[in-house]
Amino acid sequence: MKNNIILIGMMGCGKTTVAKELSLSLFEYSLVDIDSEIEKSSNRKISEIFLKFGEKHFRLLEEYKIKTFCKFQNQIISVGGGAFENPDNRDILLNSGKVIYLYATPVEIYERIKNETHRPLLRKNFSVERISEILKAREINYKKAHAKIDTNGKSPYDVVKEILGIING
Repeated sequence: MKNNIILIGMMGCGKTTVAKELSLSLFEYSLVDIDSEIEKSSNRKISEIFLKFGEKHFRLLEEYKIKTFCKFQNQIISVGGGAFENPDNRDILLNSGKVIYLYATPVEIYERIKNETHRPLLRKNFSVERISEILKAREINYKKAHAKIDTNGKSPYDVVKEILGIING
């Protein structure tokens, strides 16, 4: 198995922030944010891709990027909240390194992202209840990760310490 570290979880659970912090501790690892890679290659924001082309098109771009980057080693890979719902993505990710599910409660997620405007799935009906619905639907697949870390009330540094314990343990 490859030695990548793959961070999954709901939007707002801290994947991007924790991945950046983790890269400061693991100099030999490259940092890959799948959503950022999609934005770079398409010259469009994720929200614009959703709006102009729909979620299905976005998911195809996401799957392509996951397949592309998972061919390599020594990476910290952060994937979008819905990426792990796709069985092909899930298989590739689970076989490409240690998949770590970063968990946060719906209330915590709401508080973290309530002022952000770039979350396409929350444009309508943005509420703790809506986040709960999405989380409940995705939880069955998130639980297939190799490890789970509760990020509630923790600093990115504290989460990184837990990740390092998992990958070195």
